[in-house]
Amino acid sequence: MKILVLNGPNLNLLGVREPSIYGDFTLDSINKELTEKAKLQNVELSFFQSNIEGELVDALHTAMLGFDGVIFNAGGYTHTSVAIRDAISAIKTPVIEVHISNVHAREEFRHTSMLSSVCVGVICGFGKNSYFLALQALLD
Repeated sequence: MKILVLNGPNLNLLGVREPSIYGDFTLDSINKELTEKAKLQNVELSFFQSNIEGELVDALHTAMLGFDGVIFNAGGYTHTSVAIRDAISAIKTPVIEVHISNVHAREEFRHTSMLSSVCVGVICGFGKNSYFLALQALLD
């Protein structure tokens, strides 16, 4: 099994960006822990982060060519990007939307996701564990 872990804008700033909301862990530390958990299940992970919407769309297009699933934290694009929604809709690869914070307990504009209805599931509010839960969901 091969899974793409895709992260959108500002997630490269984890550990310094609003630690009271996002925690003090880094994206690199999440990736390392995910890799350890995936190895135990014989799963290969690939990681990609971009602050650029079009690069995330391109990564989703690539996912349909060789990945069994996508774990995707689209960051702020979750609430605004029709282009990313259309890319998820266009591919048959299952995508799980993840968020570190509970977006439903935050500002009202974060309560609406452009992506949820085209993803196989949504996991939010469990900190970095949201990624681990998504991995387990794809394995199941």
